[in-house]
Amino acid sequence: MAKGGFPGMGNMNNMIKQAQKMQKDMAKMQEELEKRTVEASAGGGAVTVIASGKKQIEEIKIDPEVVDADDVEMLQDLIMAAVNEAMRKADEMVASEMGKITGGMNLPGMF
Repeated sequence: MAKGGFPGMGNMNNMIKQAQKMQKDMAKMQEELEKRTVEASAGGGAVTVIASGKKQIEEIKIDPEVVDADDVEMLQDLIMAAVNEAMRKADEMVASEMGKITGGMNLPGMF
């Protein structure tokens, strides 16, 4: 037996330390991402949505010119398109930033 314990234990301890550091880094990044925002628009800027990295809608801006009582469906479609794009961008931002920490490892459910 190797001096100081079982063979390979140094590598295991190293892996545990790296995992703990990654966990701390990810928690810190999640906090930072909650404060960051993304912006998306639809209809050539007629509807703009700002969402946080926490995937919460922070703001919706609607150009008054697209508000038409006779065509509410168009406005609804524009809002839905802008919100969906903002959520996609938020997911992309989170995945990109977390990928920097995890080195591209696919960790389902982590973020």
